[in-house]
Amino acid sequence: MTTPPPWIADLDEQDLTFVKRFLLASGSLKEVAAQYGVSYPTVRLRLDRLIQKIRLSDTTEADPYVALVKRLAVDDKLDFDTAKILIAAYREAQKKMEVE
Repeated sequence: MTTPPPWIADLDEQDLTFVKRFLLASGSLKEVAAQYGVSYPTVRLRLDRLIQKIRLSDTTEADPYVALVKRLAVDDKLDFDTAKILIAAYREAQKKMEVE
């Protein structure tokens, strides 16, 4: 058996359940919303958040600081927008240090 990709390993049980329901509903957000008993925008927001989580997790990072910030965002200890700001500021600072 092969090891699951890192982005799947980074999803918690609730995320995996959501993905399973989404797939079994053939991608119908309306159907998933009905299953959860919530509104369509709520399910859309959940899906958008999962997409962000997967994108962050799917990019491998050699830099320990950037990897830590991404891990904190994936683990819901830091929101995605803050993670993006921190990473962008860090990379900008790195560029300035290279020029000097």
